[in-house]
Amino acid sequence: MIIGSGTANAVGPQMYLATIGLFVLPIAEETGFGRTTVTGAFSVAAVGMAIGLVVVAQLVDRFAARYILVPGFVLFAASMALIGLVPPIEWAYLVPCFFVGLFGAGTAVPATRAVVSWFDNNRALAVGVVTGIIGLGSALAPLLAGALIENVGWRSAYGLMALVSVLVSVTMVTLFVRARAEHHVRGRLVRETRSRGRDVSLEFPGLTVGEALRTRRFWAVALGLGLVGVVVYGLQVHLVPMMTDRGLAPEQAATLLVVFGLASLVGRVVGGLLLDRVHATVVGPIVILAPIAGMLFLEPPFGAAAVAVAFIGVAFGIEGDLLALLITRYLGTRHFGRILGLVQAAFLLGSALGPLLLGLGYDLLGSYDPVIPVLMGVLVAGAVLIATLGPYAHPAVDGFDRLAARDELAAAEVLSDIAGSGHPDRPRARPHT
Repeated sequence: MIIGSGTANAVGPQMYLATIGLFVLPIAEETGFGRTTVTGAFSVAAVGMAIGLVVVAQLVDRFAARYILVPGFVLFAASMALIGLVPPIEWAYLVPCFFVGLFGAGTAVPATRAVVSWFDNNRALAVGVVTGIIGLGSALAPLLAGALIENVGWRSAYGLMALVSVLVSVTMVTLFVRARAEHHVRGRLVRETRSRGRDVSLEFPGLTVGEALRTRRFWAVALGLGLVGVVVYGLQVHLVPMMTDRGLAPEQAATLLVVFGLASLVGRVVGGLLLDRVHATVVGPIVILAPIAGMLFLEPPFGAAAVAVAFIGVAFGIEGDLLALLITRYLGTRHFGRILGLVQAAFLLGSALGPLLLGLGYDLLGSYDPVIPVLMGVLVAGAVLIATLGPYAHPAVDGFDRLAARDELAAAEVLSDIAGSGHPDRPRARPHT
């Protein structure tokens, strides 16, 4: 299930986002668009995804994962293919980019909810492996996109990338992805099932959406990680043109995207291991501040720039683990999908500012340099918010992962007992007899 979820999302929206930087120059040269317009596609897609996430948030805890994932991937791929068909008119170029984000919203949250349902003791590692596979896709996608742009042009490149996306993602989801104890009637989840002659509740412990919205922790997580997204996504989108302006050859600048993707892969897996063992309020701020070191040394020669990009990529990777873990540990899993959708929507709206900020800085000032100190200050603010979250409200259940692997419904009984008690202190999970 982890491999299926990770592989499907590796060719989903992340493939589009990881390669925007390679399309900036060829699209600008053919169409005459400015860099703000071309990189603004990221911001438009982010707004579309934020809107889509609000819709998905209302569906993900009510319907089986595949009933959302398969349509999401198909419509996302179709929208990406349409980018290659648009005329050289700015608004026409941005329309399919909006739908890439809107439909792409249906590809990640249901898969993350499915992963979280299977793991508690090693939840961050499980999410880290999934996002690590996605990171590998992000690292390899620029190689694929670069080869396609060079051989068939940027328009056909988008069409072929869309074909790869739909074939791989639908296959992986159909074969492997489902949530633990996922019982449904024509796709709609049920909250209770019958096993061994008795009723078993499938309810999860945690807060409702309304309760979560009234907590400081919800807003601290959403704003704290959203601020990090402003910086990291802005740097990722503008990395290739920024480094070519600073003297690197275009091939070397494109290779930095591969370094970014590989570093994020390492960050996701290592971050998962750390977050299951070290409190998130310790790991999180350290990671959030790491890109500051990267920005200080983001200059030629290539070796120094690669190390700097690696710092930024590691932070990007661990950030994905942080989001899911912080929601489940502070707000619970009762309405995890809906809460995650809302937080990711806020995150994307914030991250949409990053490419715009850097693009405007370049177009108005002729350089990216004046914006860098602002980005550093944004990271400091995000680190402070995460550092002050306090102790977990929903720590892990001892032995849950082993129990879930043996008996899905027995694990459901443990969680429903906790949900029924209304108390965050967790009992030890016991094998079902």
